[in-house]
Amino acid sequence: MQNNPNNPYDDVFNHLAKIVEDIVKNMPDNEHARIVGYTIISRHPLDGEPGIFRAGIPVDDGEIPFEMTETDDQIFITAEMPTTIKNAPVVDIEPERVQITADDLTTTIMLDHKVDRFHSYYRVHRSVMDITLKKERLV
Repeated sequence: MQNNPNNPYDDVFNHLAKIVEDIVKNMPDNEHARIVGYTIISRHPLDGEPGIFRAGIPVDDGEIPFEMTETDDQIFITAEMPTTIKNAPVVDIEPERVQITADDLTTTIMLDHKVDRFHSYYRVHRSVMDITLKKERLV
C-alpha cells in the first residue's frame, strides 16, 4: 500500500492491515485462516474444514469475481468491484439467486439455499462488496 500525502487515513489503514495480519497469525490453525471481505474465517466448527470456497472466477470480462462462504443461518458473498465503474453497483436479491450489476458487468449467483430477501443486505466499501444473506428457516 502506497501512502498518498493528501490522504490522512493512509496511516490508519496501514496500521489496521498490520493489526489484522497479527490477529490472523495468532489464531488457532492460522495456516487455514482466510480473510473474505471484512470477515475472517478460520475453520468450520463442525468438520474443521475452512468454510470458504472460490466461485465465480470470471470466464470473460463480463463477470464480477466473487467468493462465497456460509454458516448454518447465513450466506456471505464478497465481490471485487472494478475500480473503473461509473455508477454505484446494484444487487438484486431473490430467494434462489443473487445478481450483481456494475455498469455493463453482471454476475448471477445461484444459491443452494433459499434466502429471506427482506433480512438480507449489502454494502460497498473501497471497491469491495459484502453481501449478507439470511437463510430461510425450514418449517
